Amino acid sequence: MRRAPAVLALAACLAACSKPAPPQGRWEGGYSGGGTLVAARVEVGADGQVRVSAPDITSLQSAKPEQLQQERDRLVVDLASGWDGVAPRVFDFDGTTFRKPGGIAPQMVWDKASNQMTLELYIGTNPALPVALRPVAEFHDSPWASG
Repeated sequence: MRRAPAVLALAACLAACSKPAPPQGRWEGGYSGGGTLVAARVEVGADGQVRVSAPDITSLQSAKPEQLQQERDRLVVDLASGWDGVAPRVFDFDGTTFRKPGGIAPQMVWDKASNQMTLELYIGTNPALPVALRPVAEFHDSPWASG
């Protein structure tokens, strides 16, 4: 009789300590600012493996609008044409933040309430650049597309 409460308490502790499952789905988005362009996709599979691609172009501070559009178009092509070659990776997930296994720096942050994913992009020695991604059922031709 005494064992039943102890076993239940142990089971409750183990359940509370288990790792949360990462959200499944797809997210995409683009970033444009400060001379930097980013086109990004993230896919988290049922097995928790993550595929992520975020080609970027920097040093566009003095680019004219036509050149920015050309560079955006190029990123869209690079993202779409390279997606099939993106290998799934394992990340540690704490219920909100994805990190490289054993790592400290956030790689992605998920907001459960809005289902928004923020990709923390590290370009060179700059601080993380947060790229907001929206959930999508299927990827669009352009990550800047709405819907």
